[in-house]
Amino acid sequence: MNSIVCLLERTAAQLPQAVALEDSDGEMTYKALRTAARIAATALLAHGVKKGGPVAVYLPKSCGCVVSFYAALYCGAPYAPLDYTAPANRTEKTLQNLRPSCIITNEEGRGKLQSLDLPESLLLDYVTLTAGHEDEEALYRTVDATVDTDPAYIMYTSGSTGTPKGVVIPHRGVLDYAAFIAESYGITKDTIIGLQSGFHFDNSVFDLYAAVLTGAKVLIIPEILFMYPVKLMEYVAEKRVSCVFWVPTVMCSVANSGALDTVALPDLQTVVFAGEVMPNKQLNIWRKALPNCLYSNLYGPTEITVDCTIYNVDREFSDSDPLPIGYARPNMRVLILRDDDTEAAAGETGELCVVGSQLALGYWNNPGETARHFVTNPLNRAFPEPMYRTGDLAYREADGLIQYVGRKDSQIKLRGNRIEMGDIETAARCVPCIANACAVFDAENERIVLYVETSKALTLRRLNVELGKYIPKYMLPGKLVCMEALPLNANRKIDRVALKAML
Repeated sequence: MNSIVCLLERTAAQLPQAVALEDSDGEMTYKALRTAARIAATALLAHGVKKGGPVAVYLPKSCGCVVSFYAALYCGAPYAPLDYTAPANRTEKTLQNLRPSCIITNEEGRGKLQSLDLPESLLLDYVTLTAGHEDEEALYRTVDATVDTDPAYIMYTSGSTGTPKGVVIPHRGVLDYAAFIAESYGITKDTIIGLQSGFHFDNSVFDLYAAVLTGAKVLIIPEILFMYPVKLMEYVAEKRVSCVFWVPTVMCSVANSGALDTVALPDLQTVVFAGEVMPNKQLNIWRKALPNCLYSNLYGPTEITVDCTIYNVDREFSDSDPLPIGYARPNMRVLILRDDDTEAAAGETGELCVVGSQLALGYWNNPGETARHFVTNPLNRAFPEPMYRTGDLAYREADGLIQYVGRKDSQIKLRGNRIEMGDIETAARCVPCIANACAVFDAENERIVLYVETSKALTLRRLNVELGKYIPKYMLPGKLVCMEALPLNANRKIDRVALKAML
């Protein structure tokens, strides 16, 4: 097991006719996936792709994306999934940093990329790559990867600063993460995983590699269905999906729609969520409707191979309670550090930092940012141990359970009071007519602006009366903006950048 390719080779040999993937165009077995990937790898090698040279994949979410990922991996090259819906300037910034050896795309994608003035030789057509060769293994060679240091994929962050960073994850991280997911959630060859996230979002690593490790099936849910929660859950029921790993925004949309009251989901067994804070108000709707499911909260930035903590919901929570992010998962350690890099006491808030085998190798072509975020563990005096600073605030309860507080950069000081914006958002979600909320600090006017998703008329005065039941007066917002729906970014998380731009 020196690379992800070993997982596909083994499963394709053991379960050749098992369905690996399904999208709106049909199904693909593990044998077919292996064959298509090897054929495409042969074409990539003939094109001059070399070990370590990244292969960009610019395709709509489909089975073709996964074939392209494995084709790159068979060449010993990391794959870099690009957001097919991103604006041209973001795609251009990403490609300038990535400097790929080639870009696998389709006719439509080629047209979208023309405005970026890319060399024609850089663009490879997916259909041509997988059209077949007389000898599919003419140029194929056994992948010789160093599991700890060779990159498997390069995933670009959401780029809230305007400059996307490419996180480099080694094969080691993916292999370990897949084993953790399969064991934690009982993934088997009979599991059907309903994929929500785009492949440019690291949540997709959960779906793809837990499946290929075990022979499970990944159902690529059509993107349009996430705009229609009832139809989405009808599709999940029809396809007999047994496991989902979705962002909380999607979970909330389903809960708020009433779909869980009208659609029977007897096959759904495991509901996992991560990427944002999951509101208990909507989680409780899920738990009431589907009480026999396992509900699990994962936490972790892209730089830590998807997730580093796990909490399986094992008790009731009121709407205003914080939902724990749990305990460090195997092969990881979570540190909570004060500003002076000493360890915070139980109950004391500090920066959440992570050490362990799942850390990224750094940021692609960005040594400055790598040095700033990937540092040496200050608590380890025995040897230099890599540590990642997440920029998130958290505290540890007396029993070791970790509670997430929020981002360091979202904690403000207003009129002498330190305020965490997440506390305001949690309180707002407890108001019956509010489906979702996002608090933003307007520094110019020194006030908190609260954006809420609601279909009812609501005044700031009335809202603050309700909020006063949960938070102190100094935390109350100075401006209220009601919206039919909060804007979402490409990963279906609340687009805080867009909301700040509206100030």
